[in-house]
Amino acid sequence: MRILVLGFNGYLGRHITEHLRAALPNTSLLTAGRSPTADVRVDLASDHPGRLAEALASAAPDAVVNCAGLTGGDAMAQAEVNARGPAALCAALRQAAPLARLVHLGSAAEYGPGVPGTRMTESAATCPAGPYGATKLAGTAAVTTSGLDAVVLRVGNPVGPGAPLTSLPGRVAAMLRETGPDRRAVLWLGDLSAFRDFVDVRDVARAALLAVMANRPLPSVLNISGGEARPVRELVRKLALEAGFPGLIEEDGEGSARSSQVSWQCSSIAAAVDTLGWRPSHTLDESLAALWAATGPADEAGHARHGAAARRTS
Repeated sequence: MRILVLGFNGYLGRHITEHLRAALPNTSLLTAGRSPTADVRVDLASDHPGRLAEALASAAPDAVVNCAGLTGGDAMAQAEVNARGPAALCAALRQAAPLARLVHLGSAAEYGPGVPGTRMTESAATCPAGPYGATKLAGTAAVTTSGLDAVVLRVGNPVGPGAPLTSLPGRVAAMLRETGPDRRAVLWLGDLSAFRDFVDVRDVARAALLAVMANRPLPSVLNISGGEARPVRELVRKLALEAGFPGLIEEDGEGSARSSQVSWQCSSIAAAVDTLGWRPSHTLDESLAALWAATGPADEAGHARHGAAARRTS
């Protein structure tokens, strides 16, 4: 079996690539992307489908896992990667490897605001609150209407070792590492009242493996999340406790636009349990412990990035 992983050097892509290699030692695993270390050099945001088809044909994959995605930047950049990219990939796969299984990573942001106390199923209406969710939803539409043997894993809020600075857990961990054991320190954050459905990045990797290896057709979309809404405030305080932070955590009320628009996000994982036999195996405490253990020491560059002006986030 030959598996091709796109976006292998991103947060989710790194974990998925490592997990596939460990779980399938006799499988030929190839990486693809813009990185010079990639086995197959492609750029989903700009390559013509014909060029992509040539690259895919040379790899001859039995399965493709698309982890490529952009969480920040302007709306056009996000559209190129999150919407145009999956559409071009599907067009290329139809030409070069029409029988390959495609496992594409979507996002719970595609749903938009949830109703407090409820879990969104895969058939729920989608109303994304910003460019990220909207462009990810367009990518999902390209995959689910492609006619390929494809499944979209709609991932919740990933947390765990290696969380990037673009994520709340990653930023807070870096700030805590920088601040150190100063009892007089105050961590100024935005409004932390939102509820999010956190899922360990290692559980996401396991779900990707199960989706690749499933020997039957899968639903077009599967939620991969913790299945439980937790207060963002709880995550921050648990992470501070894990770090041994003795100072104060203050909220100045100026959270991100998405936090104010999406105060509740929670997904049902019943379909993933039924079709993949998947359920989360790591608790939030375990995820945060692994995140903190993997957080490197602060340095001058980190201090510059996470100064007082940057300490407002949610």
